[in-house]
Amino acid sequence: MNYSKTMSIQDNLLQIKQSLPAQVTLVAVSKTKPVSDLMQAYEAGQRIFGENKIQEMTEKYEQMPKDIEWHMIGHVQTNKVKFMAPFVSLIHGVDSLKLLEEINKQALKNNRIIDCLLQIHIAEEETKFGLNEAELIELLQSETFKNLHNIKVVGLMGMATFTESQSQIRKEFQHLKTIFDTFKIQNSSFKILSMGMSGDYQLAIECGSTMVRIGSSIFGGR
Repeated sequence: MNYSKTMSIQDNLLQIKQSLPAQVTLVAVSKTKPVSDLMQAYEAGQRIFGENKIQEMTEKYEQMPKDIEWHMIGHVQTNKVKFMAPFVSLIHGVDSLKLLEEINKQALKNNRIIDCLLQIHIAEEETKFGLNEAELIELLQSETFKNLHNIKVVGLMGMATFTESQSQIRKEFQHLKTIFDTFKIQNSSFKILSMGMSGDYQLAIECGSTMVRIGSSIFGGR
């Protein structure tokens, strides 16, 4: 698909939505974009937006309609969880038990149960955050985790290596899908596999993704 500057946000969004299978949820990655851009997407029917900075997400939440689901897709600092705890719908990048404990604590204060995805490290780059398989097992089996009643782990999330190699990206996505399938058997709440962004979402869907995070193909480059 060719996305051009001449096409509107609404056109881009509708084109992408038409290309997605029914079981795949679209998160419109709206980080750094002004509220006016988000409202164009909203008016075209988009209700799920992904932000990577809590402060920016909170400001947009305050200004925009309240039927929006806000997803936190960036790396989360524990000291900022309290700002999004009243309203966030899904936190994608949870990569430690310590962070889960903080989300649980803030969710309890707001009388909520907050959905979370555990981030798995599948890329060959060291810069990407995430748990490995052994750490995932350890976390899910820990007594501490079992006593967190105000969070719900609803699936896994991962980011592939930033590379031109389609075979490598496919291998990493397939690896994550295998982990997801293994743990889904033991955890009935595992429903979401969030993988795939503007550059690789079609490949991610082929590999079993149920949620894609798309920004530049909707809103244009930064």
